[in-house]
Amino acid sequence: MKLSQYLLALVCPIILLSSCKKSTEEVTPDAKSTFSIEFENQVNGSPLVLNTTTYKNAKGEDFKINIFKYYVSNIKLSKADGTTYLIPESYFLIDASKAESTNITLKDVPTGDYTKIEYTIGVDYARNFAGAQTGALDPINGMFWTWNSGYIFVKLEGTSPQSTDTGNKLTFHIGGVTDPNNTIRTFATEINSANPLRVRTDGKPNMHFIVNAAALFTGKTDISFASLNFTMGGANSVIVANNYTNGLFRLDHIHN
Repeated sequence: MKLSQYLLALVCPIILLSSCKKSTEEVTPDAKSTFSIEFENQVNGSPLVLNTTTYKNAKGEDFKINIFKYYVSNIKLSKADGTTYLIPESYFLIDASKAESTNITLKDVPTGDYTKIEYTIGVDYARNFAGAQTGALDPINGMFWTWNSGYIFVKLEGTSPQSTDTGNKLTFHIGGVTDPNNTIRTFATEINSANPLRVRTDGKPNMHFIVNAAALFTGKTDISFASLNFTMGGANSVIVANNYTNGLFRLDHIHN
């Protein structure tokens, strides 16, 4: 019995020391790790299915979506104490036709508990005029106006019986960075402090966002396809951007 007690007394401090050491390493400011974000594309709560599924806008008009792409960039994380971390070179193109693009990975992020996330819907002013670029910003992705020296931030194409355009087409190419037609918008959301984004060296959390494509057509202005079915920048693109600023993205949950 005495030998057992002696061994227990010897082992317990080692276990406690090991546990404390691990916890400290997980949150040290110098440590970095990875987390991911999943964007689940929907239309008013239903899965987004390109080309075939019919949806309704806020005016009750039928429409189908053939193309849905959007930029997420300049991702910034905040902690409860007010400190922030802007993830460098965070430019991502989400394309509903490419499943792999809807899951993005953020690397070399300082460990810690984050209670807010924000990002640009589109591409910042400077990168709109930075010349030939690669990766998500490569013009080959079909999101760059060569005639306007700028990016399309959100692209939605489809059809609607109510559209007066040729072939009942819907063409919404939202972009532009100069006033009065600046369509750069920022999305931000608080994260429940009871379940913050916990970036740790021994774990890779995942944030899950719902993306509602129908948000382009409702919010500040309910759009009828009979009167607005085509825009490539300009005042009508501002109307659409003002709609989706707060309605396009919603943080659904976090897997820590």
